[in-house]
Amino acid sequence: QVQLVESGGGLVRPGGSLRLSCTAAGFTSSYYAIGWFREAPGKGREGVLCLTASNYQTYLHWSAKGRFTISRDSAKNTVYLQMDDLKPEDTAVYYCARAAGIECSSDSAIFGLWGQGTQVTVAS
Repeated sequence: QVQLVESGGGLVRPGGSLRLSCTAAGFTSSYYAIGWFREAPGKGREGVLCLTASNYQTYLHWSAKGRFTISRDSAKNTVYLQMDDLKPEDTAVYYCARAAGIECSSDSAIFGLWGQGTQVTVAS
């Protein structure tokens, strides 16, 4: 079955860190660009970061710069989102998604396969 499964979410205090995982099943994730998106209550889904098939990192949201990084472990068929210096405004459900090809885009329409999401809550 072709799918993406996120994990690693949870409750963290402001200034803390979390690492989210996106594990692919049924296909080789390194053949595609993989993006991370988030959706906060009352807001639309927004892009955070994307990794091309050649492992080039593309920021999809200005607030992620300097705090979030994306990486890939091809042996584990997994893409990670490392989030540092978390802020309450980072609270959201985080989703990973597979692009149609090898390149990233800020247009979420090119991402056709989505995971179920993992909740990240930043609060004291």
